[in-house]
Amino acid sequence: MKKLRLITFVCFPLVFSAHASAEEFSFGAGLGTLYSGLGVNVASRSSTDLKYLSAGCVSYSDNGGATCGVGGGWIKTDLFDSENTQHGFGAYIGVVGRDRVAFKDDEAVYGAGVGYHYFFNGIEQPGTNIGLSFVAGDTDSGVDSALWVQLGYQF
Repeated sequence: MKKLRLITFVCFPLVFSAHASAEEFSFGAGLGTLYSGLGVNVASRSSTDLKYLSAGCVSYSDNGGATCGVGGGWIKTDLFDSENTQHGFGAYIGVVGRDRVAFKDDEAVYGAGVGYHYFFNGIEQPGTNIGLSFVAGDTDSGVDSALWVQLGYQF
């Protein structure tokens, strides 16, 4: 698990390419993989893709407290050589759930996912987005997977 966190923190700065002058930065808030649960993101946005780093919480309980973490990903709208920039397919690495630990706070579970995202105004414009992602992570009791719904706004 510590190896996955190390790989995540080392590799995601590389996602943001050196030609960022042709791209603009965007901020977002919402629920889903684009926001690491219920949270926020900062993204590098071009006319056909969105590369992002996010921070959010995936659960809260009175006994376990808040389970929060970070993530990042890449969404592309020209994957199938389409002119439409509203339909995006993406990959995500980051917090995907929680693991209950007896007599302690819940621990964040890190993993990966793939998803479909729909941008109402296109990926290059501010606006509302929705989506659906399949995520999986390694817990003490085995591999845990889930289907996440997404709803958010990119500014």
